[in-house]
Amino acid sequence: MRTEEAHQQMRNLIIEWDPFQFGEYETEIADIIQSVHKHKDPNKLGKEIQIIFEHSFEKWLPLRECQTMAEKLLFIKEISDCS
Repeated sequence: MRTEEAHQQMRNLIIEWDPFQFGEYETEIADIIQSVHKHKDPNKLGKEIQIIFEHSFEKWLPLRECQTMAEKLLFIKEISDCS
């Protein structure tokens, strides 16, 4: 899988998750995808996702929910790295 395809899958996954039922997360998606390339640990990436959303929406997401999303995003990245 090419990097562009992986990023599109990550984008779709975040839009489908829609943690605040807002529907528009372009800035957050860009920040999260950038973070996926910095972190290999789902716990650290999950915390980063939590911070990104908290900064944008001034609302807190449960860390476990963010870590679950991090695991899914890192899986997509791992598959794309192996191709």
